[in-house]
Amino acid sequence: MIFFIELWNTKPAWHELTAEERGNYMANIGPHIQDLMAKGVKILTWSDNLSQTTRRADYDFFAIWAFPDEETAKGFEQLVEAAGWYNYFEQVNLMGKEATAEAIIGQLIQQ
Repeated sequence: MIFFIELWNTKPAWHELTAEERGNYMANIGPHIQDLMAKGVKILTWSDNLSQTTRRADYDFFAIWAFPDEETAKGFEQLVEAAGWYNYFEQVNLMGKEATAEAIIGQLIQQ
């Protein structure tokens, strides 16, 4: 399993759209998300980043996805790019294979 985490803020271009235009943009993304779900992709959460979080990342929103494999995750990255998402949102991403705490601690010790 591959986990993909998106952190994003809105850009001025998003606020320049009317509420109707923003709604239409999101509605157009909906069928693509449904296609991903049919391929075994899971949305673990879409959330706002709570302001009281200790050592808070400077992003207002985040999403956590689970992909069945790296190929599907890479396809998602291409889909996001093609949808023009980055025109409206400043975003950083994290992607990694499912691992245990012990495995990652081992990597940290070996560094």
